[in-house]
Amino acid sequence: MSAVPIIVSSLDMDRIEALLEKMPRLTPELERLEDELDRATVVEPADLPADVVSMNSTVRFKFAGDDKVFQKTLVYPHELKHDEQISIFAPVGSALLGLAVGQSLEWPMPHGQSRTVEILEVLFQPERAGEQQR
Repeated sequence: MSAVPIIVSSLDMDRIEALLEKMPRLTPELERLEDELDRATVVEPADLPADVVSMNSTVRFKFAGDDKVFQKTLVYPHELKHDEQISIFAPVGSALLGLAVGQSLEWPMPHGQSRTVEILEVLFQPERAGEQQR
């Protein structure tokens, strides 16, 4: 288990936990997400640091050892509509939540592999923008 500290807003925590509870069974990847949420520091949305990835944040990230940079918005599964978004339940999406700029986290991927995700920049964060999340 990673020792990288993660910070999650109480609103995101409540919503993600509610979605996980509705699932008939959890995949190993979602069990890992649940484990990460269990160890997260939970703060009120207004207290979330500006450089932390929260739900509906747009983030630039890459995989360690790879130069390709991705830009995605982290969304709930039912909000996934286009390629510029990534679901919190996708392996990479789960890894992004709660990380701050400059942090990296090794995360299990499909087919028994794992990759290290590195956060480069949080371009938009609803809490920083003063927006109420849906």
